[in-house]
Amino acid sequence: MKGVLCWAVAGLQPLLSAALTISEINGNRYISPYNGKTVSDVTGLVTAKSSAGIYIRSTTPDDDEATSDSIYVFSSTIGRTVDVGDIINLGSAKVSEYRSSNTYMYLTELTNPSDITVVSSNNAVTPLVIGKDTLSPPTEQFTSLDEGDIYSVPNAQHNISAVNPVLKPAQYGLDFWESLTGELVTVKAPTALKIPSSYRDTWVIGDWKVTGKNDAGSLTMSAKDSNPETILIGAPLDSTKNPTTTKLGDALEDITGIVTNTYGFYTILPLTAIKIKTPSALTPPPTSLVSSGSCNGLTVGTYNVENLAPTSAHMPKVASQIVKYLKSPDLLFIQEVQDNTGATDDGVVSANKTLATLISAIQSAGGPTYDYVTIEPVNDEDGGQPGGNIRTAYLYNPSILSLKNPNPGSSTDANEVIVDAETGQPSLKFNPGRVDPLNAAWRATRKPLVAEWIAKDGKKPFFTVNVHMTSKGGGSSVHGDVRPPINGGVAKRTQQAEITAKFISKILQADPAARVIAAGDFNEFAFVKPLTTFAEVSGLKELDEALNTPVENRYTYSYDMNAQALDHMYISPVLASSKSKFQHIHVSSWVTDSAVVSDHDPSVALFDVCGGADSNKRVHKL
Repeated sequence: MKGVLCWAVAGLQPLLSAALTISEINGNRYISPYNGKTVSDVTGLVTAKSSAGIYIRSTTPDDDEATSDSIYVFSSTIGRTVDVGDIINLGSAKVSEYRSSNTYMYLTELTNPSDITVVSSNNAVTPLVIGKDTLSPPTEQFTSLDEGDIYSVPNAQHNISAVNPVLKPAQYGLDFWESLTGELVTVKAPTALKIPSSYRDTWVIGDWKVTGKNDAGSLTMSAKDSNPETILIGAPLDSTKNPTTTKLGDALEDITGIVTNTYGFYTILPLTAIKIKTPSALTPPPTSLVSSGSCNGLTVGTYNVENLAPTSAHMPKVASQIVKYLKSPDLLFIQEVQDNTGATDDGVVSANKTLATLISAIQSAGGPTYDYVTIEPVNDEDGGQPGGNIRTAYLYNPSILSLKNPNPGSSTDANEVIVDAETGQPSLKFNPGRVDPLNAAWRATRKPLVAEWIAKDGKKPFFTVNVHMTSKGGGSSVHGDVRPPINGGVAKRTQQAEITAKFISKILQADPAARVIAAGDFNEFAFVKPLTTFAEVSGLKELDEALNTPVENRYTYSYDMNAQALDHMYISPVLASSKSKFQHIHVSSWVTDSAVVSDHDPSVALFDVCGGADSNKRVHKL
């Protein structure tokens, strides 16, 4: 400590007898050592003003990277009496820790300032350039309390505010941003990572070192790396508005603003609205995977069509994308198909009109005349938008393939794997059918839809499992107080993964050479426990991994700072061959907000599903 302290009794909290510097008030931990205390004679340079206070920087900064030399002074009136460039002295102020939710991080601030004196005016105010005047942000770990992985289980083992660890800004991302709270900084050569939020907040990276950078310019998360080097740009301090047209890969003009913590994230509040310097020229290309029209080149797609009802405004756009960008796959797994009356909660559960409308729109867009397969859910039992009764469904081209021995189950019938006593080959009790639909694990969640298919020129059937697991709702911020962060729904998804995987494993136990494809919106990352469990128990492998897709190109969704994959395709060993192909089509993540059709990117694969008498001898080891 640089301040002069007078200890009343050894081991007790100090009684203040002289001025403290701002860095001493902040300390080298998340919570100020002077929280709740009144401090006196605090001097600082006004670097910025907001509608509810000012930001001041110490005139006697220390050389400790772990302590911020700046702080927020909360007062609705102080900004009327001081200006940026003033050096002021606060005769008295109270040190406080503020947050608006008990899962957010605290922000250290000074409140109730009094006896304010302007010492001098018109002083130079120079922002610190991140990565030049400061350390560069760490690129992998968030905090020392995450067990090395923000998705490790169990979640919520610690609270930063309770442990209050010493900041290590060169090692941990949140420590880095905390060590700069209240500071005026500049981000050089920023790049936008995704479209802005509804509040026009935009995630960016600067010219510092990053990991996981994909071809489009954003950062893809991977195992134990969710990109803490990113920063959110929030509402401008001058009340201008950030643009709504920003998109992934846009080059922005340099951004200068104040580092703070707001609404659960470390954020830079820019002095004025961010400006797009060079828009990204990237446009999403269509898939290059085209059906051969036979079993040796079958195309399979998956697409979450986001609350699709007969009257949905995005219905024709979804249809157009299926034709133009997905090249009309022979078989298409779709999720979030609503009933015929959409979000109206009127007891209607059938989606025959929704699916017929989609099929007609696809045909009008130049695609084939599909047929569909689905099973109606029990009313209001499968989650999603209230009244919508979302479900999974298949669209298929009947000139290429069909269900093998159709025998649909009901919404409550539990499907089973039946093994032929003579041939040993597996088949389904219900085709299509649902997996253990009455199990409590599926409460308010879509049940997997299993089907058995045969290509018109195929020698052996293949199996599909259409998945839409429970959402991540109820999770906590990766920048939040709870560590590791709460991965919303993880326990439920783990149960769902195990149930689905055990069903699939019975098919492969009967026939190790069975062709099985499980695809859809898993609402989880391939490297996190629900899906590592799914792969281990089922005997399937994630297709990106099987084909060695570069890790940074494995994404179908943009959320917060990360490009990420919630949608997956898993395959059985026999499909892991050089003939199999896989592409993610970035019709959502690469475009402006106004051009987004669904919040998910679709994917397309190409497989040989012909089969044959010697199939069980040709198992490709995963």
